[in-house]
This record gives sequence, structure tokens and C-alpha cells, in this order.
Amino acid sequence: MAILLIGAVACITALIVTAWMMAFAKWFVIPGVDEFIIDYKTMIRAHVDYALMALFNLGFWASGVELPVFACWCVAIGGFANPTIFTIAAFDTKFWDKKTVRIYSGLSFLITTIGFMPIAWYLLQHALSKPLI
Repeated sequence: MAILLIGAVACITALIVTAWMMAFAKWFVIPGVDEFIIDYKTMIRAHVDYALMALFNLGFWASGVELPVFACWCVAIGGFANPTIFTIAAFDTKFWDKKTVRIYSGLSFLITTIGFMPIAWYLLQHALSKPLI
């Protein structure tokens, strides 16, 4: 389950990087940087998604429930891959029109789902094994 911590660190690092990229694009006047990020709103989506995925990784790890290792790997990989879709899209207005992007997005969503659903099941089973009061 340590892969969840590695996934969280990757997401936290990307969170900080995207924050600095947005800061340099909007607040600090550096010629060329503002034009570099084409879709600022999409970069914000990526930034928020990295934060959420980092929290999911940390929360699952900290739950104390023994989780399936394969699902943990899928959450760590998918949790980083999903926000990265938005990060890349922020630099390319024609991003969503590309077939490879659709394949990447589909695989990313699939991997994330394959990770999240078993973990949700294990957490539910753990909760139901305890008194509800």
C-alpha cells in the first residue's frame, strides 16, 4: 500500500508545479509565459484534480484497511494520469480532437475505476463489519 504514498507525493508535486505555472502565467509578468498556458481554466481543473487525487491516495493509505495491492497501484497511476489530461489540455486547444488523447483518457479513466471500485468495496465491507453506532 506504500504505492498510495508515492502516488500522493507525485500528485502533490504536480499540484505545486501547476500552482507555480499559473502564478507565473498570471501574476508575474514574464514575456511568453502567459501565452504558454492557452487555457487557464483547464489548468485550474488540473490543479484541483491533483489535490483531490493526492487526498484520495492519502486517505486510502491512512484508512488502516488492508486494501488490494493491484487496486492501490491503479489508484496511484490513474490518480496522476487523470489530472495530467487537463494539464496537457491547458497547452493545446486542439487537444480533445486527437484520437490518441481519447484513447489515453479512456485508459486513464478505466485504470482509475479499476482501482477505486475495489477500494470502495473494501472500505464498505470494513465499515459494515463494525457497529454502526
